[in-house]
This record gives sequence, C-alpha cells and structure tokens, in this order.
Amino acid sequence: MKGGRSKSDTKSAKLSVTKKPTKGGGGGAAARKSGKAAKDPNKPKRPASAFFVFMEEFREQYKREHPKNKSVAAVGKAGGDKWKSLSEAEKAPFVAKADKRKVEYEKKMKAYNKEQAEGPKEEEESEKSMSEVNDDDEDDEEGSGEEDDDDE
Repeated sequence: MKGGRSKSDTKSAKLSVTKKPTKGGGGGAAARKSGKAAKDPNKPKRPASAFFVFMEEFREQYKREHPKNKSVAAVGKAGGDKWKSLSEAEKAPFVAKADKRKVEYEKKMKAYNKEQAEGPKEEEESEKSMSEVNDDDEDDEEGSGEEDDDDE
C-alpha cells in the first residue's frame, strides 16, 4: 500500500455518498408539507394592500383598452408601472379603501380568535357525531315505517 486507500476505505466513502441525497428520499418537501398545519377555511382572508385595490380597477380598465391581450404578466407589468407613476394624492383613494378593508379584517379576526379560544374542536366533533346520530335515526325511521306496513 503506497499511501493509498484500501478497498474497505473506498467502500465506506461510496456508501456515505449514496446516503447524502435526501431530496428524492423520505425527508424532502413532502415531509415538510405534512408537518404543516392545515388551513382553516373559516379563518378570514387578509385584506388587499393599496396596490392590489388599485390593480382590481386597473385590470378592468386594461382589459377594456386591450381586449386581445391574454397575458397576465403584461397586465401586472403595466399596472406596476402605472402605480409607480402615481403621486401620493392619486394613490390616496386606494390607500383609504385598503385601510377600510384592514379595519374590517381586524374585526373579523377578533371574532374568529374569540371562537377559537372557546374551543371549536368540540363543536366540530359534536356536529360529526350529530350527523352520525341523524343518519342512524333516519335508518331506524325507514325500518320502523316498513314494519308498520307489515303489521297492517
């Protein structure tokens, strides 16, 4: 051995190389997604910023002026350029609408958080159990109705 690696050294080095890639393996993005909490459909959506309030109106205007344009990127680019060129006074109505939406959102979030603090999980479970009970009741009623017909 002239200072080189033995066969056993090269095998262990090769093994360590094959163990490293984890992107396609079990610990990748799929594992991260499953660990993430599910979104609550009852949670209020965040309000649009002043720019997005502006874009709501700008999109309609742009579509009227350019009916053949189907590119979302072109509309976004034109909207961004227009927004940058507006003065603070011209942006003011959009900022006011955004602030109004933000106040409404905060009220909804307070109510939502209050509901969450009270324990919505119990309600969900009770609704599920009630639906199961109702399903059983409906089956019993149908069965009892048939029995009454047989007795007559």
